[in-house]
Amino acid sequence: MRRSRLSAYVASLLLAVGTALTGAATAQAADTAAIGGYVALGDSYSSGLGAGSYIGASGDCKRSTKAYPYLWAAANSPSSFDFTACSGAQTGDVTAGQLAPLSPATALVSISIGGNDAGFADIMTTCVLQGDSACVGRINTAKAFVDSTLPGRLDTVYTAIRTKAPSAHVVVLGYPRFYKLGASGCIGLSETKRRALNDAADHIDAAIEKRALDHGFTFADVRPAFTGHELCSGSAWMHSVNWLNIPESYHPTAAGQSGGYLPVLDSAA
Repeated sequence: MRRSRLSAYVASLLLAVGTALTGAATAQAADTAAIGGYVALGDSYSSGLGAGSYIGASGDCKRSTKAYPYLWAAANSPSSFDFTACSGAQTGDVTAGQLAPLSPATALVSISIGGNDAGFADIMTTCVLQGDSACVGRINTAKAFVDSTLPGRLDTVYTAIRTKAPSAHVVVLGYPRFYKLGASGCIGLSETKRRALNDAADHIDAAIEKRALDHGFTFADVRPAFTGHELCSGSAWMHSVNWLNIPESYHPTAAGQSGGYLPVLDSAA
């Protein structure tokens, strides 16, 4: 009986110690991110295209004060904040023009990249302006690219980040699904197109996640956060086709940045 009580006591003690250590590690990680430098890399989903409130000096990169990197920096006060994400960026643009702020002192890096390499703009144009078969065919071409070519391009970017910022915690954010399927009364693209676009988002997210994890980075999946806020949901955090501002189409709104991307980065950072 005494031995049983002793074993239970030791088990509870170890559990308490483990919980304390986990909490300390979490707090230490947050403190590290807060006191070190933060560099935000990537494409339009990171620059904040679609969120408005663009920083004038960012020009066509369309960096927004409502984008998740800017919001995270404002809330956490890192020792330095460099926002180099740019609308339209592909992997090669990141390695060629976004990595200069990275250094051994960088504590946190965030990035979303790969969608433009796979032909995001052309996919959306095809699916909006042409029929189901053309849309699905263009998406299948993109999927083949994601399988054959994108992993190598991501490897190049991720290796360059790690080389320049060897101690940084790197968070790789994915892309949301675009549509709530089966929604009645939602006009626009056919259900076939909507399903194909959602499948494409899942496909590229899977590829990005694998490469990120293989490099020891954290993959931050935004799809759960956007569930219930897709197009056709009645509470969308995404722009549908905007004929007055085509580039903002199929990008997160300010609410998508603050309610979707920001909490996911906050949890992963």
